[in-house]
Amino acid sequence: MKTILKNVIKQSLNNIGIDNDIPIIIDIPKDKNNGDYSSNIAMQLTRILKINPREIATKIVNNINNENIIKVEIAGPGFLNFFVKKDYLLNNINAVLENTDSYGKCNCGDSKKVNIEYVSANPTGFLHIGHARGASYGDSLARIMSFAGYDVTREYYINDAGNQINNLEKSIKVRYENLCGIDSELPENGYHGKDIIEVAKSIYEEYKKEAPTNIFRKKGVEFLLKQIKKDLSDFDIDFDVWYSETSLYEDNSVNNVLNNLIKNGYTYESEDAIWLKTTMFGDEKDRVLVKSDKNNTYLLPDIAYHINKYSRGYDSLIDVLGADHHGYIARLKASIKMMGYDPDKLDVKILQMVRLLKDGEEIKLSKRTGKTITLTELLEEVGKDASRYFFSMRSLDSQMDFDMTLATKKSNENPVYYIQYAHARICSIIREYNKEIKPIEKYETINSEYALDLLNKVYEFKDIVEISAKKREPHLIANYVYELASSFHSYYAHEKVLTDDLKYTEERINLIASVAITIKNACYLLGVSAPEKM
Repeated sequence: MKTILKNVIKQSLNNIGIDNDIPIIIDIPKDKNNGDYSSNIAMQLTRILKINPREIATKIVNNINNENIIKVEIAGPGFLNFFVKKDYLLNNINAVLENTDSYGKCNCGDSKKVNIEYVSANPTGFLHIGHARGASYGDSLARIMSFAGYDVTREYYINDAGNQINNLEKSIKVRYENLCGIDSELPENGYHGKDIIEVAKSIYEEYKKEAPTNIFRKKGVEFLLKQIKKDLSDFDIDFDVWYSETSLYEDNSVNNVLNNLIKNGYTYESEDAIWLKTTMFGDEKDRVLVKSDKNNTYLLPDIAYHINKYSRGYDSLIDVLGADHHGYIARLKASIKMMGYDPDKLDVKILQMVRLLKDGEEIKLSKRTGKTITLTELLEEVGKDASRYFFSMRSLDSQMDFDMTLATKKSNENPVYYIQYAHARICSIIREYNKEIKPIEKYETINSEYALDLLNKVYEFKDIVEISAKKREPHLIANYVYELASSFHSYYAHEKVLTDDLKYTEERINLIASVAITIKNACYLLGVSAPEKM
């Protein structure tokens, strides 16, 4: 309905000769006396047209003609309050029942190709809760954008080159040498985890004391990447592309980028290092590409990687990066522009920190690793559904407290339990009804404010999907499905479903079935299950 009303207002503006691209915002008033929907478009236009907003509102109202609109009132300084027929709500019940898995889908994406890169943790250890938040956001966004008609590629960039991998290789080699009876010591920045010892043991078991020198890096990356893939699979996260940083060196992409930047005058040498002139494009200072020891900084292969993504023909690229990457955006976009590509195609999302709480106290260290809480530990403690939903509740750019005590509660205080219980309760009622659910030609008995509020919320789903996809904000879906569950619980507290009146019952079974379908589809977009029994 929001889309319909936007088009109605746009047509009215065209009729009165106002052609402006200003976004038309449609809201749902909290006070039902202010209509079913409202818009402040007249007040938005007054700044442009220099006309009294009520005068603009009057002209808009006089040029509105739509069979779904009962009346439009002008309120306050120029709000447009729309009162719409309820038939569209009742008819939507059948639309939901006839499109179970696809209800809520739209084509606002118009098959545009989008690459979403997320997690991309170095294969040097366990995934932690920061990775979990990025994984949840990236996967939910991919689901939502696909649901909204975008052609989405999910990508993981494997950082299997550079100093951290060198240190990983050295650490495994030392542990292997220890098993061979050689008294070697870990490097200063070496890795001490049990997983490193396990890799060394597997190499020793296979090769005894004759392991080839190139095997430590290979086996280490393979072992740890396998572990990462398992953890992500347990979190219901899958990727279409696993892109190796090493491949950028093997196909000469990194050298080609460096030579291109040098050739086009975007670099200079200072202190035996090669610097990139990123200040030319808004960065706060120039950045080192090749250090004085002739090793590349991570910026150089990152540029090559992004150029590779651009060359694959995506309409837009989305990177989900950690909180420590704020300053990285300007230099990366500057580099992309230097290479002749449009930096505005790249949207970098920065995730903020997660603070874990249990019984009101912050948990800082993992019992297993002595470091940050791992994804595996989180899943063992609270489960996949609660983890996915809690990470989705807040905007990615806001810091969040993850209350593990709340997440494990089997009560309505726990939002994911509250949502899943609404779905399970509906399924229970439908099982008790024990008849085939089929569309009804005309709904005649549904008229209570609780039922109509519930139907309004179901009808809103498609708009929420579109907004969430365009704004790239999965938390809008999380908030929506909680509100939908709340509307159902309120409805169920005030109105019976199963009665001796067959038509009355049949209509309400269809009503709540449409709610269950919508809850299930919304939960799917968040990677959360919708159980039929609890």
